[in-house]
This record gives sequence, structure tokens and C-alpha cells, in this order.
Amino acid sequence: MNIPASDLERLNHCRHHAPHDFYGWHDGTVRTRRPGAEAVELVTATETVAMRAVGDDIWEAPLAEEADYRLRITYPGQPAFEVADGYHFLPTLGTLDQHLIGEGRHERLWEVLGANLKSYTTDMGVVEGTAFAVWAPNAEGVAVVGDFCGWNPTQYPMRCLGSTGIWEVFIPGVGEGECYKFAVHGKNSPRIDKADPLAKRTIAPPETASVVARSSFKWSDEEWMSKRTGDLDVPMSVYELHVGSWKVGANYNTLREELIPYLIEHGFTHVELLPVAEHPFGGSWGYQVSGYYAPSARWGSPDELRALIDELHNAGIGVFVDWVPAHFPKDEWALGRFDGQALYEHPDPRRGEQADWGTYVFDFGRNEVRNFLVANALYWAEEFHVDGLRVDAVASMLYLDYSREEWLPNIYGGRENLEAVQFLQETNATLNRNHPGVLTIAEESTSWPGVTAPTHEGGLGFSLKWNMGWMNDTLEYFKHEPIHRRYHHGELTFSMVYAYSERYVLPFSHDEVVHGKGSLWERMPGDDWNKAAGLRALYGYMFSHPGKQLMFMGQEFGQTTEWAEGHSVDWSNLEGWGNEWHHGIKRLVRDLNAVYKQQPALWTQDFTQDGFQWVKADDSNNNMLGYVRYGKDGSALLAVCNFSGSSVPNYDLWVPRDGEWELLINTDDAVYQGAGNDLAHRVRSEGNHVQLHLPANSVQWYAFRG
Repeated sequence: MNIPASDLERLNHCRHHAPHDFYGWHDGTVRTRRPGAEAVELVTATETVAMRAVGDDIWEAPLAEEADYRLRITYPGQPAFEVADGYHFLPTLGTLDQHLIGEGRHERLWEVLGANLKSYTTDMGVVEGTAFAVWAPNAEGVAVVGDFCGWNPTQYPMRCLGSTGIWEVFIPGVGEGECYKFAVHGKNSPRIDKADPLAKRTIAPPETASVVARSSFKWSDEEWMSKRTGDLDVPMSVYELHVGSWKVGANYNTLREELIPYLIEHGFTHVELLPVAEHPFGGSWGYQVSGYYAPSARWGSPDELRALIDELHNAGIGVFVDWVPAHFPKDEWALGRFDGQALYEHPDPRRGEQADWGTYVFDFGRNEVRNFLVANALYWAEEFHVDGLRVDAVASMLYLDYSREEWLPNIYGGRENLEAVQFLQETNATLNRNHPGVLTIAEESTSWPGVTAPTHEGGLGFSLKWNMGWMNDTLEYFKHEPIHRRYHHGELTFSMVYAYSERYVLPFSHDEVVHGKGSLWERMPGDDWNKAAGLRALYGYMFSHPGKQLMFMGQEFGQTTEWAEGHSVDWSNLEGWGNEWHHGIKRLVRDLNAVYKQQPALWTQDFTQDGFQWVKADDSNNNMLGYVRYGKDGSALLAVCNFSGSSVPNYDLWVPRDGEWELLINTDDAVYQGAGNDLAHRVRSEGNHVQLHLPANSVQWYAFRG
């Protein structure tokens, strides 16, 4: 039977939904399309038959009964080779897979969509190749293109699986390392070669091809994974890092050699990586993602990232990665208008675009889109063993009017994005059910209630939330000269009004040292002496305040310049003569982390009022703060802060317990390049009062010894 003219026309232009109806074996004939071939033979277990060219690069030969066969193909100037016929195989997605995707409930989406290596045993032997599948419901035709077919879309057209919008084809002989894309022909739109939304590996930008990949990595972090519980009453001191600019030229391998010893030296418990998913524009720092399932090839292979995480775990260091489900870039070859129409993005620009960022916004109400993102969260937990996802720009997802002049209300006329709320709840609940030790951390800058409340209580279900209010108020206070701080005292005490409304992280993140804000060093008033003292006091306050803490790279030694992703951390601050201030800050951060981890009072009751008590909150005239942190084990730690420019040699302070208090940290100590005032190593409180020497612009920690 000849191919009907109308079908042949569609096949020739790669706009046919069912090429398998004509290629492969049908009614006693085997038909294949081989552009550029000079000869094709049909090889069975019993005979070899020359196939006949019938035009349009199509070859055919009779085969009376359906049986296993191979195609022997000869291209000009090349030896003949044999390959199985991909159009003689059943779909690689089963009906259950298709149903789950349609329902938005396929929790291992990366195993059925994208490019997955397959091996089949047939009558004539084992067939190895790659199963390709992509969701493109508005397309008229989709093909796989790559180096293996000269990027010709007529070679490997895909079939559409019913009403699912999923296109699929198995291509024998295509293996690991092959570059590919999907040639998508939208309705009334030209062909666009699209990167695979579920590619597990990519070519390093500015190249945009996807790569067939399989992991051969063998994990060795079983002990770490077995002990991971998601318990938050533990020390958590996070070092935030941009892979490409910790040291320019660094990669996943060099970080194994250099970063891990650095983190151990300074005592950080976790590292948080700015987005490592593939992104086309380095200046976005990874916050405009094109490949959600592919670690950026700028810095190495997926298995090299796995090796980095594995070694971090074996060194006792947890790994968080930034995750960006709020929006994505408009690059033509990526997710935007994927099948010629709005697909991953909401079709109404009042919901589907963020004009300020020049990006599209996901359609959180669409099952397949929600599935794509929820499965991606599971993917990073399962395939890369990450310990947490820090979710970027949550506020932009929650509010329909976020940074918009025109916006579309929800069904009740409100500004809340109900679909985004449901998506976040589903992500957190699904991740917690499958991987209860994996945390989710919200960057959410508003007063949305219940961000860290359980989903079954109507909350969003996050483990932790960045405390943007604390960060803003604290840095606003510290930028003032000490003589003026008395008028801003409430900016510090206000944090305790809402400290237990959520479970908080205290973040001095990358966002606070870019876009003209200056480094933390630059924001401290005064000369170098006072800037260093201010930073040391800031860190002493931060590490003793309820909540977990996060510092961006370079802050641990008081980097003097703003961060720029094109330059390394300013390691010159630690080199040569005259940089003693930075060595002092660096040593203080190391000691803060060490003492912090030894004191249960600083982390076992971060999220309950039982863990905190003011002992001095109202001395604004002297810029003084005093508070006690309590541990579940009954331990107590007194933190006293003198943010004025004057030392007080005999400050009378009420304390809740009488007995001996041991000095653990003094940010003014000479070993940190402070003034080195001679403070008593142990002091005794009587009648619930203690006399303390409080150096200017400093913080002291005292542990109660009974």
C-alpha cells in the first residue's frame, strides 16, 4: 500500500501526528526513511533483501510475516552498518504513565520524558538506543534532531500518544553523549529546534543542545543519608555560594578540593549553592533557568556535581540548592512558547509574564506544568541527594499583582494566586512524603501567614523561611553612626515581636551585596577600625539571635567590595600587609561557628518562646541589648550587645539565674583585632544581677555554669 498523498505531504514537512502508521512493518511491507542513503537492505534471521527507493528518501521491501529485522544502510563514502528500526517498537510510555502525566501526578517524570537510554532483547539480539519523549500538545509535528541525523527533522519524526500531547520515538543506536533537540512544528508557525525540557545534561552555554546522559556515579554517603531526619533543632550555619565566582574558573571538581576544607576550617554546617540548573545568561546568576533537570555544564558534568555533594556529605556538610519555580526566560530555543503557543507559561500576560524581569511565569494551574515542577523537586532530592531546596521569589508567585500594573484577579476577586498556593503546598507535601529529611526554605518577603505551617493546617508547608524583615531592619540599624543608633533601637527589638510566627533563617545573602548596595563592610560606618568592629558585632548578634543563619561568600572575612559574578571573591583582602582586620573577622566567624555548635542553647529552641528571654531591651540611650538563650537541656547563654561607640566598664545587668557565667565569645578580643580589653573570664551574678565590662561596638556571650 502506498502512502496517501496527504499523509506523505505531512510526513515530508514533519507535521504528521502518526509516522509510525507508515514507517516500520505494515501489511507485508517494511518502509523506512533514510535521507542521503545510497543503499538500504532489509536483514532478517533468514535472508537479506535489497530495499527499493520509492522517492522522498523512503525505501521499502516486502516482508510477508511480521518478524524481527534490521536495516543495513550505506551512505556515500561510508561502510554499511546495521541498525534496528525504531518504528518497529511499541511506545516507551505505558498507559499508566500517560494517565499520571495527564493527572499531574507522575512523581518520576524524568524517567519517561526527555531522553532515556533503553535496552531491549529481540529475536535477533539486544537492541540499545534512546527513548525520546516530550510534551507538546499544540504541535502539528515533532521530530528528534541531532548530530546522528545531520539535524534533519524528516529522519526521526515522533508519534503523538492520543490526547496526552506527548510525542514519542525510540531511536536504536543513539547512545550516551549524543547531542539532540526537538524540532517542533507549531500550528501555523515555523519549525523551532527546542532544547529538551527534561534534559539531564546540556552543552555548556552559549551552546543550547541537550545531551543524552546516564549516571554511572556510585554514592558513598549512606551514613549521612541514613541519619538525615529533617529535625530543625540542630545547628545550622549556612555558607551561600555562587559556583562560578567563588573562584573564577572553579568547577565542581575544584570545589571538592578547595571548598570542602574551607568549609570545615570555618565550621559551617551547610553550603547553599545559587542555582546550578542550566541557564543561558550567566548574569542571571542562575535565576533564569532553561534546563531544570540539567546541572549547568559551565562547571562540569552531572556526575561531577554528584561527586561534590557526596564528598560534602562525607565531610559532614549539608547541601542546599536554590530552586526557581517562579519564572523562566523567553529564549526561543527553551521553554517559552514551546509548541508555538503558551504552554509552560500562563497564556494571559497579566499572569504569564513578569515584565520587570523579562520572563514568563509558569501556569501553576495546569496539571502537566505542575507535574513538571513537583517532579523536578523530587529529582534533585533523589538524583543529587540534596538536603534542601531554597525556593526563590515565593512572593512573586503568591500575589497576582506582584510588580504588575495590570493583573487578573482570582475567582474570588482577590490578589492571591490560588493555583500557586496549591502548587507550593503540593510540592512541600510530596517532597516531605518521599524524602522527609529534605528541607524547603522560602524566600518570601511579605507577611503571608503560615509559610512554615503544615499543609494540613492550611499552611504552605515550608520547613523554613528567610527573615527578610530582620535582615533589612538589622542592616538599616548598623549603617548608622553609633551616636545616632539610639533613635533606631526599635529596629532591633521589633524582630522578637514576630520571631515565632514562622521558623526563620537569618539571611545576609547575595542580594544584599549587589546592585550598588555595597558590601557589608562598606555599609558599616567609620574608619577601618570601626568597620571591622561593626561587622564583628553584627555577626556576634546574628549568631546569638533566634533562627538559623546564612552568610554569603566573602562575608566571612569582611570582603570590602560588592559581589560581581564575573569576578572571584576578593581574596586579596586576606593577602599582604594591612589586612589584619579581615583576618580577625575570619577568625571570629570560625570561632562563632565552633562555639555555636557546642551550645544547645543557641539552636535547640530557635522556634519556641521557651528559648529566649530579654534581660535588657529598653536601654536605647546606651545602644544596649541583652538576652538569654535557653536549650532543651536546661543550658543558658547570655548575649550582651553594646552597639554604642563607648565602653562601659561596669554595666549592671539583671539575669535570671545566680551563679557563675563563663565568657565564651568577645568580639572585641585582641585575637580578632579588637581593642583587647581585659574582660573577666568568669563572672558571678548575685541577687540576679551581674556587673559586666562592655567594650564599645561589641558583643559578648556568657554560658551559665551554675
